[in-house]
Amino acid sequence: MPHFNPLIAKLSPPPVPSVLAWAKAYDGSRGPLIDLSQAVPGYPAHPDMLQWLGEAAASSAFTGYGAIEGEEVLRTAYAEHVSGLYSASVNAGNIHVTSGCNQAFICTIMAIAGAGDTVLMTNPFYFNQQTTLAMLGIGIELVPCDAGSGFLPDVDAIAAALKPGIRALALVTPNNPTGSVYPPALLRRIYDLCRANGTWLILDETYRDFLPEGSGAPHDLLSIEGWQDSLICLYSFSKSFCIPGHRLGAITAGAAVVEQVAKIMDNLQICAPRSAQAAVAKAIPALGEWRAGNRAEIATRADALRQVMGNLKGWKLQAIGAYFAYIRHPYPDIRSEFVAEKLAKIAGIVCLPGDYFGEGQEGYLRFAFANADAPTILKLEERLSGFNLPGI
Repeated sequence: MPHFNPLIAKLSPPPVPSVLAWAKAYDGSRGPLIDLSQAVPGYPAHPDMLQWLGEAAASSAFTGYGAIEGEEVLRTAYAEHVSGLYSASVNAGNIHVTSGCNQAFICTIMAIAGAGDTVLMTNPFYFNQQTTLAMLGIGIELVPCDAGSGFLPDVDAIAAALKPGIRALALVTPNNPTGSVYPPALLRRIYDLCRANGTWLILDETYRDFLPEGSGAPHDLLSIEGWQDSLICLYSFSKSFCIPGHRLGAITAGAAVVEQVAKIMDNLQICAPRSAQAAVAKAIPALGEWRAGNRAEIATRADALRQVMGNLKGWKLQAIGAYFAYIRHPYPDIRSEFVAEKLAKIAGIVCLPGDYFGEGQEGYLRFAFANADAPTILKLEERLSGFNLPGI
């Protein structure tokens, strides 16, 4: 028998491919498949974005290795964007470009924690972050998020969990899987607790561009003096610019963190995809109105799902925001993995089970509603109302 790293061998296989496999068994009898599984934009990239990508990919200027920290033009453009969004002073030296936000997370964690250290996460959690910690041998402690409070993290529970030696608290807002948006005042209280304990606060803000219109800055943490010593923000260009296949993310952190991440990145990938960086650097200032229109479109899709869930009996919309809705299914004694499998195979609705996001999540399903347009989402009402588990 071959021998593998036990930290890797004990991990479950990637969950999304298994869910998509269920969809292949759907016979089409209820209409076209409605895929609400993976968080991918349900509309194409802007034509200019595609043109810039093509031009950069065809240019010999981007065929060689680039700067480990990222192209200076993108680091500068993104720093200016972050500074404007948060009314803060962020410069290119605070930015490290990565190949997607998952890579931003693993680089960040490797820079600040090692095997035997402990990191706090919320329950439910984003599964890729949990498996990243597990495969690195980093201990995980979970802070519960109560459904009754909209799955917002409890400040008192965090305070109790912040024991000496806790290396970081990892939060995702807007949240994956629940969609919950953490208010600025809540984030400030959590940040203050982490800072007082000598614990890094890692904020994954992949979905921040889809906050409701008029929300203002997601938080004020980047304006706090000394934030560089206790805050690390993560981001993905995939959703806003509809380019998940080009794998581009970013870390916003103190220069000392960027220096450590560069050591890691040099061993992981050397540099993020260069042509995509060049294209996104142009897109950040040029496609602001288009991105605002997409935010409005996503809000329309969220409203359509609220309408559907409001008309259904037994199904409950527990939380919704940005890209995701967390829905309680009407089968309390049946694991969500079984429910999700039957939804895919019988009703042609593909979603992720709550089981994948932590203990105690068996009663929930995650709908990535941004994948489907509003008319398609409205079709869920008929399919869900007519859905019954075999033998139930």
